[in-house]
Amino acid sequence: MRVLGKGKTALAIKDIYNNVNLYDDKDLNIYDKDSDELTVVSPGIPPSNNIVINTKNCISDYDLFLTNIYNKEQKDIFSIWISGTNGKTTTTQMCEHLLKNNNFIAAGNIGLPLAKAYNTNKNLILETSSFTLHYTKYAKPNIYILLPISEDHISWHGNFEEYEQSKLKPIYSLQEGEIAIIPQKYENIKTDGFLITYKDSKDLSSKLDIDINKINFKEPFLLDALLALSIQKILFDNINYNSINSFIQDKHKLEEFKDRNNMVWVDDSKATNIDATIQAIKTYKDKTIHLILGGDDKGASLDPLFEIIKQNNITIYSIGKNKDKIIKLSNDNNIKSFLCHDIKTAVMQIKSQYNINNNEIAILSPAAASLDQYRSYKHRGEDFKENVQI
Repeated sequence: MRVLGKGKTALAIKDIYNNVNLYDDKDLNIYDKDSDELTVVSPGIPPSNNIVINTKNCISDYDLFLTNIYNKEQKDIFSIWISGTNGKTTTTQMCEHLLKNNNFIAAGNIGLPLAKAYNTNKNLILETSSFTLHYTKYAKPNIYILLPISEDHISWHGNFEEYEQSKLKPIYSLQEGEIAIIPQKYENIKTDGFLITYKDSKDLSSKLDIDINKINFKEPFLLDALLALSIQKILFDNINYNSINSFIQDKHKLEEFKDRNNMVWVDDSKATNIDATIQAIKTYKDKTIHLILGGDDKGASLDPLFEIIKQNNITIYSIGKNKDKIIKLSNDNNIKSFLCHDIKTAVMQIKSQYNINNNEIAILSPAAASLDQYRSYKHRGEDFKENVQI
């Protein structure tokens, strides 16, 4: 068996199987392009990669562990897959929080790699990326949770349609008795599974008979909580409001804090696409917003974001790889903006503009990935906090 990639996913597979060879771009000259051997593609490698293009039999690690394509005897493991553009990490974590006493473990994009989680003999809650779904051919979930889909990872997939179809792929493969909870937009998808569709949080709570007033979270995390509770109700006919309300949200997601001058700031560094930033703006739409934008937008159009920005009282501070693009869009839309290059400069500029007596708030919600300037969105968020407290 071959594995493309030499990162966490690939190394976890190699730990389990002895007859695994790992390859990356540097190995193209020794790579057998004519081989029909099963080849697991690590999720970070795009389909445009030369070594992928020269591979005949690509599968995902989901195919490897959740079907008998390679293993003759397959473990009887129940799997819940959670995907969508925003909220899948929080929904997965909430779901694990609710089901940890029912022999479930979170894996996939978060927690253990699937290879290691598979060997725990626990049932699986898998945060599932569009990258993994692109390469998945045979595996399917028992329950599929799909959060709303908006533009993201366009440079990886090539276009929005391919990105969207990757997210929808598991629905088509569901069998009788299996369930998907999906946005109402996709209610006409043909599947042998049972579909529960939702328009918004209120609609979902009504359909699953969940009392929204007993949940402490506000949007966008309210929808995540409802989806996690929906899984608990479907599996065990139980809704544990106390348990979901005890869940502690990760850092860097609409995380409010104050500086020494009592100015209010929000670390939303996890907002790596425009939809996440739109949600942040909606959360604080009643305030005057100082918004730090920019980074690697992954080829997505920023036009929908600027349509929302125009409707609110927002000043933009542009940073990162697409900073000039942001300034141009700001000028085109008559939005006040500052070219700041980096977070330190943006924070200093905001402090010079911020009026603490004027219902104002400062938000890092970049609508972009962080790798153009940082190791991760977490690194970006910590740098933001440090500069605010200077």
